[in-house]
Amino acid sequence: MTSEFSSNHFELFGLPVAYAVAAEALSARYRELQQAAHPDRFAGASDRERRLSMQRATQINEAYQVLKDPLRRARYLLHLNGVEWDDEHNTFSDPAFLMEQMERREALDEVRDRDDPLAAVGEILQQVQADIGALTAEVGQAFAAGSLEAARGCVGRLQFLYKLRAEAEALEADLEDEL
Repeated sequence: MTSEFSSNHFELFGLPVAYAVAAEALSARYRELQQAAHPDRFAGASDRERRLSMQRATQINEAYQVLKDPLRRARYLLHLNGVEWDDEHNTFSDPAFLMEQMERREALDEVRDRDDPLAAVGEILQQVQADIGALTAEVGQAFAAGSLEAARGCVGRLQFLYKLRAEAEALEADLEDEL
């Protein structure tokens, strides 16, 4: 096992540095890399080789988690292009988007008062997922066009949607538990 670690996640997986990633190819390459670096393959090796295999397996796992997730992949690409992201200080002003998110949060807060709360939260989840899909395509177009500022704006909106989706999924789970 070599002690050299790839400089970035795309290089590690043998992929071009781009937002568009073929999910099947990524998963297949992940399995290949994990099999080659799995610590069990180095059980009889030296302490150094075992340690390196663990580090390599960890690096492969982290890279895979980043590359398979559209939001994390976008943030990583911004980072590779010198655009740092600070969750506490990165804000954007898109009043229409922010108003829509406030309305969705209010709708989510009022779900328990609806005749069929599970159906209501399901509708919200469908809308949010559709918006995530559209915004993921938009961020891909921004990166393909080389517009880092547009990609950055998409990432900000995606973060809002991911958080809203997580809140809706948690509410959905709570509602299911109450049945």
